[in-house]
Formats: sequence, C-alpha cells, structure tokens
Amino acid sequence: MSSVLDQHAAPVTAGPPPAPPRRRTRVLALPEARWALASLVLFLLALPLSLLGAPAWAFGPLFAAAYLTGGWEPGWEGLKALRDRTLDVDLLMVVAAVGAAAIGQVLDGALLIVIFATSGALEALATARTADSVRGLLDLAPATATRLLPDGGEETVAAEELGVGDTILVRPGERVGADGRILDGASDLDQATITGEPLPVAKRTGDEVFAGTVNGTGALRVRVERDPSDSVIARIVKMVQEASETKAPTQLFIEKIEQRYSIGMVAATLAVFAVPLAYGSGLQPALLRAMTFMIVASPCAVVLSTMPPLLSAIANAGRHGVLSKSAVVMERLGQVDAVALDKTGTLTEGTPRVTALRPLPGTGLTDDALLTLAAAAEHPSEHPLARAVVEAAHERRLPLPDALDFASTPGHGVRATVDGRSVTIGSPARLLPSATGPVRESVRELEDAGQTVMLVLHDGSPAGLIGVADRLRPDAAVTVAALTELTGRAPTLLTGDNERAARHLAGQVGITDVRAGLLPEDKVAAVREWEGEGRKVLVVGDGVNDAPALAAAHTGIAMGRAGSDLALETADAVVVHDELATVPTVLTLSRAARRLVIQNLVIAGVFITALVVWDLVATLPLPLGVAGHEGSTVIVGLNGLRLLREAAWKSPS
Repeated sequence: MSSVLDQHAAPVTAGPPPAPPRRRTRVLALPEARWALASLVLFLLALPLSLLGAPAWAFGPLFAAAYLTGGWEPGWEGLKALRDRTLDVDLLMVVAAVGAAAIGQVLDGALLIVIFATSGALEALATARTADSVRGLLDLAPATATRLLPDGGEETVAAEELGVGDTILVRPGERVGADGRILDGASDLDQATITGEPLPVAKRTGDEVFAGTVNGTGALRVRVERDPSDSVIARIVKMVQEASETKAPTQLFIEKIEQRYSIGMVAATLAVFAVPLAYGSGLQPALLRAMTFMIVASPCAVVLSTMPPLLSAIANAGRHGVLSKSAVVMERLGQVDAVALDKTGTLTEGTPRVTALRPLPGTGLTDDALLTLAAAAEHPSEHPLARAVVEAAHERRLPLPDALDFASTPGHGVRATVDGRSVTIGSPARLLPSATGPVRESVRELEDAGQTVMLVLHDGSPAGLIGVADRLRPDAAVTVAALTELTGRAPTLLTGDNERAARHLAGQVGITDVRAGLLPEDKVAAVREWEGEGRKVLVVGDGVNDAPALAAAHTGIAMGRAGSDLALETADAVVVHDELATVPTVLTLSRAARRLVIQNLVIAGVFITALVVWDLVATLPLPLGVAGHEGSTVIVGLNGLRLLREAAWKSPS
C-alpha cells in the first residue's frame, strides 16, 4: 500500500461518525409562525378583559393589535393578488374579520384572525418540513475532504472545490467526499444513506464509491470521477427540488376552478346577506350570517389537498434514490396498469460475466488453465466479452503470461501467441462451423442456457468453451412479482436480444410475454399498441435504444447508474442506484399519494358542505364556523405529510 495510506491508516481507530444533524426548520424561524404567535398572545391578553367587562380602552387596543399582527400579511398578499385581477381567499378571510368587528363582533373577528393566522403558520410549517426532507439530503455529503498533492503532501479543502481527476484520502470512519473510484486500499463502506443497503459493502481497488457514504476500518485513496455538483447526492437534491416546483394535473385543475369558485362564493355571500334583509331580517344578523357563510365556503382546504401528498412522495422517493422529475410524474406513476421491461442493463446487471468453463476431453486443461490461456490472449482487447474473461481471471488471481502478435478481427474474434503457442478465441459458428460430437453438444447446451459461447483454439485445435452471460439482478424476480401484483398482469419483456436467450432469462423471473429481436421502433410500436387498448404503460430501460419507448410510454423510468444520457434525459424518473426493486415501491408510493389526495378532497368537501348547510339552514356561530373551516385546512395539510415517514417506503419482500 502507498506510503500516504500507511502514514495515516495505523493510528486511526475512530468508529463511524455520528449521523449528520437532521435539518429541521424551527417553528419560530418562520415569519408566519412569529406573527401568529404574536396575534395569539395579544388575543389571550385581551380575552379575559373583554369577558370580565373591562372598559373598551383596556382591551380594544389589544384586539386591534391582534388583528394587525395576524392579518396584515395575508391581507397584503390578497391586495397584491387583487391588483393582478386575482381574487385571493386569504383576502376574503381578512375582510370577514374586519366586517365582524364593524358590526360589534370584535371578539369573534379577532378569533377568526388568530385561528386563520395559526392555520397559515401550520401550512408554512408543513411546507418547510417537506423542504427539510429535500435539503436534508445535503447533510449526507461532507463539507471537507483531504486532497492528496502531487508531491505526496495533503490539504484539507471544501468538498465543492474538488475536481474530476483529483485524488482524495478517506480515512477510517470518514465520509467519502466525492463520487469516484478506489485507486488503492480496501474497506467496508456503509452505503445505507445512499442505496438503503442495511449492511456495509466490501470495496476494493477499482470499485466505485459515492459521496456521503461512511468508510469502515480501512484507508482509501479515491480518484474523483464526478464534479461535486454532479454527484449522486447533488443530482438527487436538484431533481427533487425541480420536481417540487411543478404542479400535478389535479392541482392545476383545482387552481383553474378556484377563481371561478371564489367569485361565485362572493356572489353567494352577497345573496345570503341581501335575501334575509329583503324579508325583514336585521342588519347585524344578516351580515353575521353572510360573513360566516363566506368563511366556511372558502376552498382553503381544497386548494391544500393535492400538493402536500405529492411533494411528500417526491421527497421520500428522492431520499431512496428514485428521482421523479415532476409532480405530474409522481401522480401519473400511480395510474400505471401495464409494465414493459428492457432486458440488458434493466433486468440484468448489464455487465457480461464468465458463467461456464468447459475444457474439452483429451486436452489435459483444467478450468484455470483454460481461463489463463483465454485471458492472456484477450487481455489487450477492449471488447466487453474480453473484459469479462480477463476479470474472471483476476478474480481467481491467475497470473497471466504476456501475449504477443495480438490481432483482433471484428465479428470473428482475437488471435495471439501465448507461451510460444497460438491461441484463437471467437464464435464456434465462425471458428468451427462443422463442429460435431462433444463440442457441438456443449455449445448447444450452453446456448440453451442463455449463454454466449466462446471457443478457444490452442494451436488450431479446440481446447475448450467459455460461457459468458449477463447476470440477473438479485432483485429481478421479486420486482417482477411485485409489479404483477400491482398491475394485475405480468410485465412484458422487450429486448433486441435473440429469442432463446430472452426466453431463458424471462423464465427465471416469471415473465411469459417475451418480445425479442426488436429494433427501437418495434418497442415504440408495442407501447403504442397497449396505449391504444387504453392501458397506462410504464417502460423501464437504460439504453439509447430504449429512449424512444421511454418517450412514447405513459411513464418512463431509466436505470441511472449505467443508463445512457439520452435515456436519462427522456425518462420521467430515474433509479439512481440501479435498484430494480424500487420501481414497484415508487408505484406503491404514488398510489398512496393519490389516495391521500382523494381523502383530502373528501375531507374538505364534507367540512365545507356541512358548515355551509348548517349556516344556511340554522344559525352557525362564527367561532364554530372558523374552527371548522381552519381545522379542515390543518387536517388535510398534515394528512398529506404522512408520506414523509420512512414507513411509507414499502419495499417488496
């Protein structure tokens, strides 16, 4: 190990650092909360004086101050909205309170202002809690990192000052300062904050590490491969923040009808006031009934019904590495009733691995000897299959002799001289088209198992076969089962691979509908066929060839770690850590958000209807109307925040 690592590794015995402080907005840090508290205190000071019959000069200024502190901000915002020819509900509440005072109901008007201001403070706190959940992701990344200098020294720098190509030292117990790859060292890293994995993951030279993960007992030298502004953490924060600024169709529809509703409510309020007067009612009772009607008919709770659940779902999903690009996407995910999955890089890891070694009888070769020959010859090649063979040899710690006279022919294979003897590797169909006996039987057996077969010739004679396959993701079968349960039908496999390999893999995870050998336009045609049947199709993919289908689908999700830039840009959501099992989880979360939206709308509708009927049919006391209206607003706001809880993220078992 390097001198720098040796220099620092020994004396450090610190355990994992304490968890970063959770970002949580203090209640009184919000101006809405401070004004509401001031209004409440003034009201409580004035209340006993008023009830005990003190002179008006004793409690009047206190009530006036309560009106001012609790009502100036919503009143000012309402006037600004009115200047833009928009009727704001907040302004109507302030007008109702002032109207109550004008007819002598000073206490009731002050109570309306206090409860209204308190409700506004709670709404602001609910919004702040959602923002806290997003900003709290930033605490996962350390503020500083130890950068190694070319002369062997080191310096402590702010993490945002790191650049691609820098080398940083991560001591035991420290958090990794940037996304990168290990140059030297080995350790166990706690990635729970990033990937959700409950146990530390062993990392060694060549492995990728993420900013914010906690190093174990080993010291690591890491080469920075992403700018801090483009790290996994930064991408999560940025995309979740952008998504939080969008509005879902339900919210847009509510805002569209809000203006018409508010204008209609004002007209109805005037009618509630004028009709009783026309039939001989007194001015004060008619005005009080009309103001009560305007308060209870206000759509505050309806307006607040939609966004808190969706924003909470976006924040929770982002915390678990699934980036929804907008509130529209989060709402649409819950409508999905059909799923199409890509194969390579989605159901599978996307990296070919050696899965079978078959030395042929009579060659005297062992598995290791066959792999050594093949890896030595393939070592100079950049082909994915060649890298898989070389990686397999490295995993077995096999020493590789030098290869001379290396030559590669696209579509045919490679040829090299190893230990003075010729080694050729390629497709059996091209190198030995007339193969019979054990060679042909072994090739057929491996291909039937969904593997790509490489034939190794030693001095022109068949020496053995190597099977290479792309491994299924560990959570593929669980994901398919969960998606089947959610949508009522098994996902479809859309792939450009050959039919035999696709069906073999599909059989392992429980997929029966397989469409193989597809070009990008064929995938789009399949998606449009389902859409034409009225289905809401979710496409999950990662490659350039998946981008058209991702764009054509009702919703598209891209696998983020190895996904192409085009796929990531086209998709509506991104699974940052390539955890396939998060796909059904985020669908479940979206459905929960949609249910909460419906619950909120029902709660708001029931409260408004009941209070309006009470006020029109009987006599609804103004304080009770205020409490009912503002109480419903608080209830729907808090109900929407339930999805911020960790328990709302339900992974498939």
